[in-house]
Amino acid sequence: MYSCGICKDKSCRIEKKENLPKNCPILETNLEEILGYYQEPENLKLAYNSAIGEAEGYCKRTRMEEIIEFAKRCEFKNIGIAFCAGLSNETKILHKILNAHGFEINSVICKNGSIPKEHLSIKENEKVRPGTYEPMCNPIGQAQFLNKANTDLNIILGLCVGHDSL
Repeated sequence: MYSCGICKDKSCRIEKKENLPKNCPILETNLEEILGYYQEPENLKLAYNSAIGEAEGYCKRTRMEEIIEFAKRCEFKNIGIAFCAGLSNETKILHKILNAHGFEINSVICKNGSIPKEHLSIKENEKVRPGTYEPMCNPIGQAQFLNKANTDLNIILGLCVGHDSL
């Protein structure tokens, strides 16, 4: 069991590694294998540009500014947005901002496909509004549609708990 969230020393953030807790993931890590993944062209491009963005704007820029700069630095043109229906207004704003910066936007709502919750064996009394038609969230569909649109970068806005795992 790892517990980085409650680690007091955070020895992994400094070069000293003598005081690592017994359950520190570093103790189990094959660092050479992991470092090899960073040499794969796409991973290297993303990690490098992310680190540059951190150096230039960490705690100085808004997250939106960071996303825009990162996408430009990576020469991304097509940005995907997978969003929760409850964040439709925020998605419209995001659409406008990214469009104004020259990006092509593909957005897919969580309820895409309008698949009834009964497909998941949900009973009437288990619905948010029993007695009404309720489509299920379809995060797998969101991912498939954004893949089909060949998006360079995907932003996920507020998917419900569990759906972000699918």
